[in-house]
Amino acid sequence: MTNWALLGLMFFTANLPWFSDKLFYAINLNRSNQPGYSKNLGWCLLELLVLYFLTGAFIWYAERATLGQVAPQGWEFYAVTACLFLVFAFPGFVYKVLWKRTI
Repeated sequence: MTNWALLGLMFFTANLPWFSDKLFYAINLNRSNQPGYSKNLGWCLLELLVLYFLTGAFIWYAERATLGQVAPQGWEFYAVTACLFLVFAFPGFVYKVLWKRTI
């Protein structure tokens, strides 16, 4: 996999929590079926955290499968990738939280 494909995968998965009112696209959080219901920000952040680790595990597996070994990383690498994941999630956050409420 190329670096651009992996960055595209990170961008895609970082925006997934913001485009559905279901938890992980499977669990319906709207028990009363209100038409104006929206998923809470806390649930979106939890999904974002879980998707960060799932995406990291997939990328780790892809590196191991293609190169045969994984380069050792320090805490700095994980801090940078977490911040990059949050930056990639910003368009979805703007769509869900900021833009949708003003319409």
